[in-house]
Amino acid sequence: MDDKKQTCFRRDDVISASEIGQYHFCPMSWYLQRCGYKPKSESLSVGKDKHVELGRIMYYTEKNIKKSKILASVGYFLLAIAILFLIFEVVL
Repeated sequence: MDDKKQTCFRRDDVISASEIGQYHFCPMSWYLQRCGYKPKSESLSVGKDKHVELGRIMYYTEKNIKKSKILASVGYFLLAIAILFLIFEVVL
């Protein structure tokens, strides 16, 4: 009864989907990265920089979409008030 199941995973126990793709492309590269060797490539650093730039663009795009939705809602609300004023002015 002293046998306990391991309930938490260590980082080394979990393989991500991108790691599966990397293993499929080059098992030796995957193995070396798992052992702590980091690839040194100009293309890799350029790719990382592009991902950071795209992440920044996505962040500001999402932020601007939220702002535009709020402004559109305010605009529709003001339009509805203006229409109500016109209707009441015509009726009175």
